[in-house]
Amino acid sequence: MDPTRVSGVALAAAIKDGQVSARDAVEAHIDQLKRGRSLGGVAKPRFDAARAEADAVDARIASAEPGELPPLLGVPITVKELIAVAGMPQAGGFYHRREFRAEADAPIVARIKEAGAIILAVTNSAGPLFWVETHNPLYGIARNPYDPRRTAGGSSGGDGVAVSIGGASFALGSDLGGSLRIPAMFNGVFAHLPTAGLVPNTGHFPMTAGIRDALQLGPIAHHAEDLYAALKAISGVHESHPGMSDIQLGDPDDVSITGLDVFVAVNSSAVASTPDIEQARLRAAEKLESAGANVSELELPRMRRAMGFAAATIGGEMDFAATLTEIVGLPALRDRKLVHLLASAPIAVLNLAESAPARRVRTNGARRLISAAHREADYIAETIGDGVVLYPPFPRVAPKHFSTYLRPLALANTTVFNFLGLPATQVPLGLNGDGLPVGVQVVGAPGNDHICLRVAREIGVWEPPTL
Repeated sequence: MDPTRVSGVALAAAIKDGQVSARDAVEAHIDQLKRGRSLGGVAKPRFDAARAEADAVDARIASAEPGELPPLLGVPITVKELIAVAGMPQAGGFYHRREFRAEADAPIVARIKEAGAIILAVTNSAGPLFWVETHNPLYGIARNPYDPRRTAGGSSGGDGVAVSIGGASFALGSDLGGSLRIPAMFNGVFAHLPTAGLVPNTGHFPMTAGIRDALQLGPIAHHAEDLYAALKAISGVHESHPGMSDIQLGDPDDVSITGLDVFVAVNSSAVASTPDIEQARLRAAEKLESAGANVSELELPRMRRAMGFAAATIGGEMDFAATLTEIVGLPALRDRKLVHLLASAPIAVLNLAESAPARRVRTNGARRLISAAHREADYIAETIGDGVVLYPPFPRVAPKHFSTYLRPLALANTTVFNFLGLPATQVPLGLNGDGLPVGVQVVGAPGNDHICLRVAREIGVWEPPTL
């Protein structure tokens, strides 16, 4: 058995049964990360600590009854650098935070450790310009393992690379507008945007009031079953995240494809998909129909306003001055007058934009868009019920580096579901004629994460890149 090619669930079972040691599993994944070093997926390794933890796992297994062992014991994973891992950097690409080290684990990191997973590294992410390409001034560029001339996506680009090449069974990342799902598609793997309120998002940097409800932390994996295993470990109410819903995560094993309503969204995207993306989505629909699902088309024209929903939500809730002060770190830079002046200039402009009458016009427009977003979310949830919608995650395969910055509407396909609060799973559907990954989003009603995950397990396929 190759530990880097099986699912984390299968690997954990093999470790507990003595088919492979945790130390050997960790070493195999470290070797993959080293082989893919030029792809820029790793921000900071903790290989020696991971080896020591693996040795402790092997000793624990030797003296424990199988029923006493946690579900993901010995499974090697990575965590996005923006999520706090005690003792590891959490800079977000900001130079003034380059020496910062997290004092404590984020709640989801503490939970995944309790489930037995071993963290090999924190991974490269987009920042300080948070975008769908990972170009980080502290850690470099994350490159696509299928074609290094192309982007690995962002902002969880490093996670996408690590999982795609078999350097981690799965990874934990964050998603504000597609930051998990876009890298997952570009790198040919699975990712899940949880229902809003299912997973605590505290311990993430940056964090502001305007993005708290839209920012979701979740898993990215090369096998669909690991999405559920990871979600089961990290989900649930946490005292650090006020206002979370007590949502119970369902079990994908309880979902039958036979009789499942599957809707293919049409007339719904701001940017048309290329033929290879659309054909892959239709093949997925045909596969589900062959398995007994009820497949039909669903028009969603209001989804074309996705970026408006997002802008209105952020603009309506975020205190721009406080946000930029927090992220840029102005208090630490006040003795540097030039830096302070340059950083303060955009804050002054934004404060001016907040003043009347501009504030009144912006607020009224934002309210209308936010109300429209709520209505659209309710409409989709009521229409699909316990079914799913098949929606393209990105209009095209992984673009070449630096080619997405002037195309913000390309994010709309993923961003919309953050601000509608709906769960969405990115599912890899193999490679196109040029050997690049294609995929589809499986979207459900709030709380129906398990249905999305069951469909992902039915249609998804990981085709590892050649290093």
